[in-house]
Amino acid sequence: MNDLPPLPTPTNAAGIPESCGLVAVIGAPNAGKSTLVNALVGQKVAIVSSKAQTTRARLMGIALEQSDTHNAQIILADTPGIFAPRRRLDRAMVAAAWEGASEADAILLVVDAARKKREALFEILETLKDRPERKLLVLNKVDLIAKEPLLVLAQELTGLVDFAEVYFVSASTGDGVAQLKAHLASMMPQGPWNFPEDQVSDASERLLAAEITREQLYRQLNDELPYDSTVRPESYTQRKDGSVEIRQQIVIARDSQKSIVLGKGGARIKAIGEAARKELAEILGQKVHLFLHVKVDEKWAETREIYEEIGLEWVR
Repeated sequence: MNDLPPLPTPTNAAGIPESCGLVAVIGAPNAGKSTLVNALVGQKVAIVSSKAQTTRARLMGIALEQSDTHNAQIILADTPGIFAPRRRLDRAMVAAAWEGASEADAILLVVDAARKKREALFEILETLKDRPERKLLVLNKVDLIAKEPLLVLAQELTGLVDFAEVYFVSASTGDGVAQLKAHLASMMPQGPWNFPEDQVSDASERLLAAEITREQLYRQLNDELPYDSTVRPESYTQRKDGSVEIRQQIVIARDSQKSIVLGKGGARIKAIGEAARKELAEILGQKVHLFLHVKVDEKWAETREIYEEIGLEWVR
């Protein structure tokens, strides 16, 4: 029996073959990884917060670069920040970050160029220097630092790890993002795309909805609410009238935190829900009915089911 010839790789209108690859985006907490992934994709796929360690699971953002020279799908693994883990949740997050780097076509190390303390960064560099993947250095938040110390930092870091390229960007303003995206496109191996053209993330709408609410929880409560809180999806139901009904559970570790989340007369949870509902309606393109309630569970971070819900491996 004769072997069939391989199917030809699809091309765009300019005759450029499709290419597709995986880029792992790693770095210390608050380096701006999620903001950069959103900027590369061109729309929001990952939640952003000034609170450290906001990203918990590995999330795939899907960016396209189509031009006369590129026809690339760039799959971006937005990973949790890498830090010294103490709890089970911490260990699972760090494991997810390094797993995201495995078998990637490139590793993008994102560094907050304006940050003075860099202990966590140097630990990452120590592990990174012996990895075989092609490594790129992205110095982020360059709008917040003068040019001379920026160049000194770049020289220092390239002396520690063999980075193939260095990029200076501001993910929040977009400076340098287009150049980085074009370069990533040029690195992607030739082959058919893994996702449909209109898909921007691998996250389910159910998980995305929970993440949007968690972002508002952090944004509106900031330092009032400790890091040990999460949002669990309960139900996601399409109604006959074309709207969607979403029910979620805000899980906190201590009973004393309940009044903080609820606010006086329930004003705070109402504001969190309204902001999340409005953003979800824009993202989903349909009317959203969002229902939130608060549950106290001191051991939620030791619950295997929650890890499965948010896409983390259960680690000991």
